[in-house]
Amino acid sequence: MSDCLFCKIISGEIPSSKVYEDDVCYAFNDIAPQAPTHFLVVPKTHIGSVAEVDGGNSAAVAHIFEVIAKLTKEMGVESYRVVSNIGEQAGQSVPHLHFHVLAGRDMTWPPG
Repeated sequence: MSDCLFCKIISGEIPSSKVYEDDVCYAFNDIAPQAPTHFLVVPKTHIGSVAEVDGGNSAAVAHIFEVIAKLTKEMGVESYRVVSNIGEQAGQSVPHLHFHVLAGRDMTWPPG
C-alpha cells in the first residue's frame, strides 16, 4: 500500500532502527518507546489490523509470534507484553497490523 507508513518503513523509504527482518516480517524499535524495551513487529504483507486476519494470512501472524519469542529470548527478556490495537478508538494510529513488544518495567492492568 503506497501511502502506508509501515509499508514505507519496510521498503526502506523511511528509515527505522531495525531489530530483525526476514521474508515474512520486519521488526524495529518504536520511535516513542513506552518501556525500556519497545519494538514493533509487522508483516511485510499489508494487513490492516487483527480484524483482517484470515485463513489466507494467519500463517504470517503465527510466524510473527515465533519471531517475538526468538527475539525476546535473544535479548534476555523473560517478562513482556505484546499489544495490538484494532481501530482508532483502541489507539491504532497506523492501519497496518503491528504488534508492540514492551518490557523492562512493571506493566499496569488495566492498561488504559
